[in-house]
Amino acid sequence: MHFFDEGAGPPVLCLAGLTRNADDFAHVLPHLGEHRVIRLDARGRGRSERPADFTTYNVLREGHDAMELIDHLGLDRVAIIGTSRGGLVAMTLAASHRERLSAVVLNDIGPIVGVAGLARIMGYVGREPDLPDLAAGARALAEAEARSFPDVPPDRWAAEAAARWEETPEGLRNRYDPALHTALMQQSAAGALPDLWMFFEALREVPTGAIRGANSDILSAETLEEMQRRHPGLVSATVPDRGHVPFLDEPASLGVISRVIGGSA
Repeated sequence: MHFFDEGAGPPVLCLAGLTRNADDFAHVLPHLGEHRVIRLDARGRGRSERPADFTTYNVLREGHDAMELIDHLGLDRVAIIGTSRGGLVAMTLAASHRERLSAVVLNDIGPIVGVAGLARIMGYVGREPDLPDLAAGARALAEAEARSFPDVPPDRWAAEAAARWEETPEGLRNRYDPALHTALMQQSAAGALPDLWMFFEALREVPTGAIRGANSDILSAETLEEMQRRHPGLVSATVPDRGHVPFLDEPASLGVISRVIGGSA
């Protein structure tokens, strides 16, 4: 398991999305200068090794991994910024290890996952990009995400491409284990997801924030409204001109992070 451990101050553990890695938090890192920021590459993603057993690609096991890292670093309590899948991991930790969490920020994820967004994700997980290099990858991202992420500058898409893929002589390759697709298909065939509301409600005694992209197909406005009802102390914001997921350095995102965890907005 690979992780970055930078800075000093109250610890913040950053957990990335399903196929993503620690580089997703590079944009928010400069705004967390008063904190010790720990960014984890989950098993099989980024720089972490790929397990022999693909069935260990599940939220509960990844929650155990996060706790093992917290224990390895000798930390009593941490704040978590969880993007998408990382937010699901944070919710499971609230149910099992609430006393170890000082705060949680959920980035574009909630107890109900949008059907359209889930179908979109299932459609690309495990597929290698048919692109020659990172420059082509950046252009492809800009074109594909133009409606959900309007007016994003080219250098941001270049950073996003480098976070998602690596260049090889044969072209770009995903920075995650293709067996993740097999795990998802097997889990999908096993039946319905558990009721995630009970995991979210475990956060009621934890300072919690929720960030939603206004164009998200994963976290709906209705789900965010219900999250607010069930967690009256929830600090939330909807980020304009963002889909799934906000980059976390937008003013609205930083406002939530600052209020819940602290830092410079």
